Amino acid sequence: MSVLRVVHTTSFDYGGPVRASYNEARMRPVDDEDQHVRSARVDVRPHTWFDEYVDYWGTAVTAFELLSEHERLTIVAESVVERRPASAPALTWSWSDLGGEAVLDAHAAFLSPTSTTEAPDDVAALALEAAGGLAPTEAAEAVCLAVRDQLEYVPGVTAVHTPAAEAWAARKGVCQDMAHLAIGALRSVGIPARYVSGYLHPNSDAPLGETVRGDSHAWVEFWTGAWVGYDPTNRRFVSTDHIVVARGREYGDVPPLKGVYAGRGPAAPQVEVRITRVA
Repeated sequence: MSVLRVVHTTSFDYGGPVRASYNEARMRPVDDEDQHVRSARVDVRPHTWFDEYVDYWGTAVTAFELLSEHERLTIVAESVVERRPASAPALTWSWSDLGGEAVLDAHAAFLSPTSTTEAPDDVAALALEAAGGLAPTEAAEAVCLAVRDQLEYVPGVTAVHTPAAEAWAARKGVCQDMAHLAIGALRSVGIPARYVSGYLHPNSDAPLGETVRGDSHAWVEFWTGAWVGYDPTNRRFVSTDHIVVARGREYGDVPPLKGVYAGRGPAAPQVEVRITRVA
């Protein structure tokens, strides 16, 4: 078990007055059997009206609006999360089990391709070859590794909404591209898969109390009898260093922040994530 404190700060400097803005933040971690949220809050400056709800995919959403003129917007999400070791992946399910009507009905949304996750034909062929002769859980890991091994991690060559096919054509991308491609590949062989947004502590050996600079991160969960978290970027199963914030079919279901505004356009957001291991 580990206990992590995360402070995620996002700031916009508009360069002029903005009359109003309406936003949604998905920055409060999930509370489930693998992680317990000891505390979480989202602070918006200037102070504003806000509401909280859980969306269709089970993600906590903080909706807020600013109706007075402002030139800067800052959102600070702070949480303390107790992360438990994930259960060992189940190896007992067969392909027949996975193709059963109950699974198809329950996980149809995570079997259907989207415009962002649809696997190119050669990715589907690669996934089929990697999965050959293996049980579903082992096959899922092999598919993720096969896709990851073809991509170079290069920041800046894609954006969060870049289709997986474009990242594949370039053979370059970052964590969300690797997650999107792995999801498309897994779905192409009949394994339900979903996109996970969250945080990853970058140094598992960091001493207690040391604050480090982190980043938002993305990985996948696949269903082979139970949901199993796998981090394609780092080629490993999800650990106590991962904090889940949101789940969905793709990035478009889980953006940390989205909204509309009236006024001058903002510069690119300034984002900082600080992570501290507290236990």
